[in-house]
Amino acid sequence: MLSTLDTAPEARGLDAVMDKPEDPGQEIALHASFKLARPFVQSAPFVFSSPHSGRNYPAEFLAASRLDPQSLRKSEDCFVDDLFAGMPALGAPLLAALFPRAYLDLNREPYELDPELVHDPIPPHANTQSIRVAGGLGTVARIVADGEEIYAQRPPLAQVLERIESLYFPFHGALARLIEQTTQQFGFAVLIDCHSMPSANAAPGGGSRPDIVIGDRFGAACDQRLVRMVREVFVRRGYEVQMNRPYAGGYITEHHGRPSRSVHALQIEINRGLYLDERKLIPNAGYGALKNELDAIFAQVMPAAANLLGGMRAAAE
Repeated sequence: MLSTLDTAPEARGLDAVMDKPEDPGQEIALHASFKLARPFVQSAPFVFSSPHSGRNYPAEFLAASRLDPQSLRKSEDCFVDDLFAGMPALGAPLLAALFPRAYLDLNREPYELDPELVHDPIPPHANTQSIRVAGGLGTVARIVADGEEIYAQRPPLAQVLERIESLYFPFHGALARLIEQTTQQFGFAVLIDCHSMPSANAAPGGGSRPDIVIGDRFGAACDQRLVRMVREVFVRRGYEVQMNRPYAGGYITEHHGRPSRSVHALQIEINRGLYLDERKLIPNAGYGALKNELDAIFAQVMPAAANLLGGMRAAAE
């Protein structure tokens, strides 16, 4: 059932409130824009983010949309936050958005604003020329994933900017702090940005997609030895893996992936056919198996990456 931001916990600082977690080995921090699950003791140099899996739909957003709730959900990376919910038990924090991508897209620059979305002049500092804006998928999207217009009437610019201030910046601030803390503790950090993709290409006559797409911004966002290792672990477990096409990594991967500064970033796209009934948007029979597989994969990847990158750092020193 769709819920609204009105039912989410009120905005509070990360350290101000910790709900009782299901796993006693982790703590949960809630903010109006995100949920942070982290182990009491972080033992892995990894940070996981799920920016597109939020399911809290504000009532005023639903009222302003020309689409029904099920159509709005076509832009969701459905349940990806839950698929990766085992990461804190493996020693790494997981930051997940609570609000939906159709409301605000965290995998964009803060001000990728579409002049066709609002009825006010766009501020001069905004990026109105990106390919994503041209496609109607800016920081606040004009369309959902299948191209349908979201709004019955253009929203005011002030409303768009308020979403960015109250939701976008708190999420990205929390993510930056997690990466900084991880880098300080371990000497390096690996960010895994978690997503899902439709099982078939959107273009008419398009074929099926691979099981997994790993994006590293064509080599710019992550040490290539780590990329090869992650890919090989997936392949050895029977998954068809493709690199960078059709998803090379969005703003989060591009912005945070700085191997020269000891921060490595990978975007992981999971084929929804592996775990989701894409028409009903409910888990399919493969859901539990995939969730267990992801736990097993990263239980192998995390220590291997720590040995690889930690060893490289020691050799460099």
